[in-house]
Amino acid sequence: MGGEKDALKDKNAKHKVTKLKRPNDYEVAGPDGDTTAKPKRPKEETPNGEIQKVKTQKAKKLESPSNSRESDDGNFTTKEKGVKKKRKRSKDEPVDVPASDKIKVSDDGNFTTKEKGVKKNRKGIKDEPVDVPASDKINSNTKRQHSVEEESDGEPWKKKAKKKTETDVKIEEGEQPPPKKTKKTKEEIKEARELKIRQKEEEEQKRWRWWEEDKYEAGVKWRFLEHKGPYFPPNYQPLPDDVHFFYKGNSVKLSLAAEEVAVFFAQMLDHEYTTKKIFRDNFFADWSQVMTHEERLLIKDLDKCDFGEIHAMHKAKVEEKKNMSKEDKLVLKEASQKIVEEFGYCLLDHHRERIGNFKIEPPGLFRGRGEHPKQGMLKKRIRPEDVIINCSKESSIPVPPAGHHWKEVRHDNTVTWLASWTENIQGAIKYVMLNANSKLKGEKDWEKYEVARKLKTHVDGIRKQYLEDMKSREMHIRQRAVALYFIDKLALRAGNEKEEGETADTVGCCSLRVEHITLHTHLDDDECVVEFDFLGKDSIRYYNKVPVISKVFKNLKLFMENKDPGDELFDRLTTTMLNKHLSSLMPGLTAKVFRTYNASITLQQQLKELTNDSMLNDAEKLLGYNRANRAVAILCNHQRAPPKTFEQSMANLQAKIDAKKEQLALTKTELKQAKKDAKKDSSNKKLQLLVEKKEAAVKRCKEALMKLQVQATDREENKQIALGTSKLNYLDPRISVAWCKRMGVPIEKIYNKTQRDKFAWAIDMTEIDFEF
Repeated sequence: MGGEKDALKDKNAKHKVTKLKRPNDYEVAGPDGDTTAKPKRPKEETPNGEIQKVKTQKAKKLESPSNSRESDDGNFTTKEKGVKKKRKRSKDEPVDVPASDKIKVSDDGNFTTKEKGVKKNRKGIKDEPVDVPASDKINSNTKRQHSVEEESDGEPWKKKAKKKTETDVKIEEGEQPPPKKTKKTKEEIKEARELKIRQKEEEEQKRWRWWEEDKYEAGVKWRFLEHKGPYFPPNYQPLPDDVHFFYKGNSVKLSLAAEEVAVFFAQMLDHEYTTKKIFRDNFFADWSQVMTHEERLLIKDLDKCDFGEIHAMHKAKVEEKKNMSKEDKLVLKEASQKIVEEFGYCLLDHHRERIGNFKIEPPGLFRGRGEHPKQGMLKKRIRPEDVIINCSKESSIPVPPAGHHWKEVRHDNTVTWLASWTENIQGAIKYVMLNANSKLKGEKDWEKYEVARKLKTHVDGIRKQYLEDMKSREMHIRQRAVALYFIDKLALRAGNEKEEGETADTVGCCSLRVEHITLHTHLDDDECVVEFDFLGKDSIRYYNKVPVISKVFKNLKLFMENKDPGDELFDRLTTTMLNKHLSSLMPGLTAKVFRTYNASITLQQQLKELTNDSMLNDAEKLLGYNRANRAVAILCNHQRAPPKTFEQSMANLQAKIDAKKEQLALTKTELKQAKKDAKKDSSNKKLQLLVEKKEAAVKRCKEALMKLQVQATDREENKQIALGTSKLNYLDPRISVAWCKRMGVPIEKIYNKTQRDKFAWAIDMTEIDFEF
């Protein structure tokens, strides 16, 4: 048995004994313990029969008896750089240990060494040969390398050897280590920058500058329109055989239609929606409708349904998608890009334009916003037979999917949509429209802001008129005047009529009920205060306490007399009547134009108050801009829930601020010392340069710290305010562009790439002195 082991060792094992540097100034002990000066390097024979030189270690390092300890449990320990390491020795592993009076070998074949302050302990194995060279003193700069055959766990003696072994394995498997990242040279950075500039210039040259062309006759939106139609979501794929749905603990095989709807619910199990009674009731009612007769007789209680396995499958797919390799992600990206190239573009007047929402929304469960009464209902799958196509007569008509046909094909150049259908939840018509940066969208925005600008010349007369109307003898005129006051001063939406119970209980100005307002003669040092509390668009709560003029307060009291809380406040007024009156005051004037005008004029006024030329850096200027934008968002009631990660992100940001403060303190200390040194030796140019360098470093630290502090302030103030809605829909972009040019702020700081494309017309035509 021993011979077989010896043969195996001779065949495979490659033992490398540590080469130790030979001391020059120290005496070393010979084999008999005699002292000799500067002996030749001792040689010893490895278990392979190879002769290996051993460099001795400095005696000074091992003179202290604390440098090594004997182990009684068959292990050895060494100290190196303050790290304690312990490893078991494999069976029959040869040991090559220098003989020293500072290294003790126990009777059971264990030994302890101490090297470079790191304590290492290794347990001796039964019958393990111990080879001790004849030397008492060993050089402290020793580097011992071991490459030992391991019959059990295959672990080498040291970490370095382990890393080497892993690298060797990778090379054997044909894997290459990741290439080292090389820093780009100045020339490469310059070339990349120039390439980016060239690409931007080429993009600008290709851009259709429609705002420089003559407009079409009234009502005409386009003269030629060609597209491929909408992209339909893929058909439902049945569940795998190993994924089951359970009812009362028993596995139930659902029909394909019922199974698909069950998957919709299972995918949302970790969302709070599925805990709401109204969501669950609506889902179960719609789910029952797609079940077979037998399934309806069996499944009668949602609480007894178990969607666990389906939910687990969904979560696994989500994780799998997250952990996809770069190659797989690239394949998906390329496939998605092919779909975009085919369906995501159209020809509008022979110019290639991007379509905004060319993909039809897949079926699922309706969520809505806030406490919507229809949440949980089934959004049915849209089929080609539900879709109306709009294109020009001369174009190629889109081809429907195989086996299907379109509901209708139209050629109406007075509308801007490419396809339309009616969704089943609220009966709303959905449209496929061009992207926000298209000509049709840009023209619509431009016209909207121009109408709002015209209101500036009429608003004083309109305000004077509705104040006089508050004294009218006719009740509907008084109600119209008060409603117009709210729309003007509070930027309320007009509100539209809807059938009772069909949608969420949202209201606008004209549909306010008595229960939505509370009158306070005195409140918080203010007189004539109206307290509003109602659900506005998208079920966003509007809560506000507003001091009003006495005329408004008295009229509201009059409107509320002898009415129940559920009665309408403006019972003699409708949205249609209000908009008809507005259009008589100014062509094109609606309640939304009032909202756009007030939002834009507020931004312009706030920018003048909150920003000025004395601001030194962009961070400070942007904080002023965002505060002006925030004033508009508050006016328009653009609220949002605080992000889930808000607290953590703020904590991370505060940690960066604290670290930057410490860095600034250290930099100031270094500057102070540099100035002292330079003062002592004023003729030393290097010290003078060092002072300048440290001053620049302090300046950079201060700017970075201010930027972080401004960012923290901005983030905290925007916690529950949504700035994007007003910026994209109610604020004339020319105000922001002109402000950027005056303040020297890059437009990229205000608008991202998508927004810059949307407002390309405003960026191109706006001068520095633009006034809304």
